[in-house]
Amino acid sequence: MKKIAILFILPDLETGGAERIVTTLANHLPREEFEVKILLLRKEGGFLDILKDDVEIIDIQTPRIRHSLIPILNQIRKRKPDIVFSGFGEVNAYLSLFIKFFPKSKFIARETNVVSKHVIRKEIRFFYKFYNNYHRIICQSEDMQNDLVKNFNIKKEKIIKINNPVNFEFINEKLATSENPESFKDDFKNIVAIGNLSSRKGFDNLLKVFSHLKNEKILLHILGDGRDKELLRQMKNDLALENVIFHGQQKNPYQFLKFADLFVLSSRYEGFPNVLLEAGACGTYSLANNCPGGISEIIQPNINGEISAIENHQEFAAKILELLAQTHNENLMKQSISGRFAKELILKEYENLFRKV
Repeated sequence: MKKIAILFILPDLETGGAERIVTTLANHLPREEFEVKILLLRKEGGFLDILKDDVEIIDIQTPRIRHSLIPILNQIRKRKPDIVFSGFGEVNAYLSLFIKFFPKSKFIARETNVVSKHVIRKEIRFFYKFYNNYHRIICQSEDMQNDLVKNFNIKKEKIIKINNPVNFEFINEKLATSENPESFKDDFKNIVAIGNLSSRKGFDNLLKVFSHLKNEKILLHILGDGRDKELLRQMKNDLALENVIFHGQQKNPYQFLKFADLFVLSSRYEGFPNVLLEAGACGTYSLANNCPGGISEIIQPNINGEISAIENHQEFAAKILELLAQTHNENLMKQSISGRFAKELILKEYENLFRKV
């Protein structure tokens, strides 16, 4: 039987959501049926370390996305894959215009965010006029799906919703040797927030929330790096927040999630936040901002988390205090996530899509 040749396209394999999905797919698709290659604009990133040796990496050594289109098209022409799977919004957009030049390949785009919120530049939005050229467009949440139909006139039959998977095996391996982080204080409640330090993740709102919690024995641990790092640090100083610690990017964020008393998602919008799934997989209750991006599809109130509007800083702070005073069933949280988003369930959905397309 001829194998289905899949070419995945990403800028790199840094430790983000899209990169995690592609790495998981590349590692676990059955080799007797699928032949897997990953094309990277630059061969770098933390997930390279966990990628299986039999996955071929094609490095086109192109640092800027806008210069990557011709090298990508040349590789598709050269390798003639059965399926081209593009997993990054800007690359997806550019590629959509040229799909019809490759009639023997099927093209799949995986969106990573609610597009109307995320794609602001007019020159990028222009390419979404050609998005219906894709054979399938994967969205992780109903919010993403509805946004594409309403704001970009994408045909509904082109869109398939596949949630993000959680790799419990990988997480449990990371947790096996994890100890309580040194920065956690036993006589304090420890809250964790994780994400790129950019406006999208809403850490500015979270700092304002913590300005109402200065007198409480609560520490906020923020994990991540990004362009707003200095701005947020300055904001912390301006608000005199001694109860906030910036940790930078961490190789093992699961250690922080496991021992946290609460996880907070402060984002202004999401696609389908992996970190919210991972908090539940670590047995940690969550409080998430009521933003677009599948939050209500993940959160099951009184089981794995709650939803509240972070723009009302004082009310959100009161909700944090309320949740910290409660106890939550760790096993129920883990079952809530594993029963809906376990890697094995989601991989089957991807495999079925690849076969059908």
